[in-house]
Amino acid sequence: MNSSPPDRTLNDLGDAVADEFEAYRHSDGFNELSIVIDNSDHEHSTLIVHIDREQADDLADRVEAFLRDHGARTQRERHADTDIRVLATLE
Repeated sequence: MNSSPPDRTLNDLGDAVADEFEAYRHSDGFNELSIVIDNSDHEHSTLIVHIDREQADDLADRVEAFLRDHGARTQRERHADTDIRVLATLE
């Protein structure tokens, strides 16, 4: 599958998030922080960082700041106090 340059950039950004927040990602079970790239709209792919933990707001704030520092536009979706998704897109 060929990916466009923005997709590769989102992949790089996803890798950077994974590295920066690796303490919240566990290889043997539940992840407090999960990362997915939604390519359903090829012109506007979105990096989704799903935070599922107590006090999710604090971690979501840190993730959002990290993404913005790396040039992403962000939006937050709250599904519960412990369930937040930070959406990131690049121009």
